[in-house]
Amino acid sequence: MYIVGLGTACPERRYTKPDCWKAFQTSPWFERLDRRARMIAERVLQHDNGIEARRLSVDSLQEVFAIDPDTLHTRFLANAPALATCAAKRALADADILAAEIDSVIISTCTGYLCPGLTSYVSEALGLRTDVQALDLVGQGCGAALPNLRMADALLASGRCARVLSICVEVCSAAMYLDNDPGVLISACLFGDGAGAAVLSVQPQQDKRRILWRTAASLISPTERDALRFEQREGLLRNVLTLAVPKIAATHAQRVLEMVLAAEGMCQSDITGWIWHAGGRDVLAALSDRIGLTTEDLRCSAAVLREYGNLSSAFVYFVLQMALTEKAPGGRWWLASFGAGFSSHGALLDVE
Repeated sequence: MYIVGLGTACPERRYTKPDCWKAFQTSPWFERLDRRARMIAERVLQHDNGIEARRLSVDSLQEVFAIDPDTLHTRFLANAPALATCAAKRALADADILAAEIDSVIISTCTGYLCPGLTSYVSEALGLRTDVQALDLVGQGCGAALPNLRMADALLASGRCARVLSICVEVCSAAMYLDNDPGVLISACLFGDGAGAAVLSVQPQQDKRRILWRTAASLISPTERDALRFEQREGLLRNVLTLAVPKIAATHAQRVLEMVLAAEGMCQSDITGWIWHAGGRDVLAALSDRIGLTTEDLRCSAAVLREYGNLSSAFVYFVLQMALTEKAPGGRWWLASFGAGFSSHGALLDVE
C-alpha cells in the first residue's frame, strides 16, 4: 500500500491558552467548580503544558461552556462532516485523483455519533460513486488512525479496491464535559478540533515522494481500559484521563516498536523518521525516556501539539504532513498512535 495523498483541516478560529483562561474565569462554570478545580485549570492554562493554541468549532469561547447533549450533538453534526470533507478534498488534490476513482472510504471518530454515519455525509459532499464501500469506525479514541489505515491496507491487499480514502475527524469541542475531577479538567484544556485524510493506493504516485506502508502491528490491553476512555453521564461523553496514561502509552509503544523491528530484522537505529501521536507533553516525555528519543525525533509531534493541541485520531496525519512538507530525510519512518482500550499501534513506512 502506498500513501499517495494527504490532507488536513481544522476550524478557522484559533484560541490561545490565555484566551481560554479568560473565558473560563467569566463563565458560569468558574463558580460551579471548587477551588482546587479552579487552581488546576489555572495551572494548566497559565503554565507551559506543551500547547499554545487550539482550533475549536465555536465562534466564541463562551459557546464552549454551554454543555448539554443537544448543543453538543448539533455542534458535531455541523462540523464533523465539513472538516472531514475539507481534509478529504485536500488529500484528493494532493494525490491528483478524482473522487470518482475512490473505491472505499473509511472514517473514524469518537467525539460524536451519527446514523447513518459520517461516510454518508462525506460521500455525498465529495461526489463519491454510489457503489463506494463505506465503512464507519467508532470507539477507538486517539489511536484510531492506524486501525483505519490497516483496514485500508487489507482492502487493497484483497484486490477488491485500488484506491481507498482514509479519514479521521474529531470535534472535541462537541465532547465537552466539566466537573471537579483533575483528569476531566486537564482533558478540557488539551483537545482541539481537526480532521486528517489520506489517499491509499496499490500503486505509487508518479513524480512524488514514494511512501510505502511496509508493515504494522497492534496491541490491546483491556485490563487497562479504565485508564483512558470515554464514559456516558447524563447523555454526555465524559473523558476519563488518569495519571498512569503517559507511562502506559510509552510502555506499550515500545512493545509494538520492538515487535515490528524484530519481525523485520531491524534495529531502532535503522529508523530515520518518527511520526508520533503526542497525547500531551507528559506523554512525549515518557516516550523520550522509555524509547530513548531525542528532541529532534519528537520535533514534529511537539510542534503540532503546540499549535493545535491534542487532535485525537487526526493528530498523526498532521505530523506526517509536516514531516513531508519540511522534506525530512527518507528511509524507514515509524508511524505510531495509541489511545482508548488501552490500545497501541505502529507502522513501518519506507519513504524515498
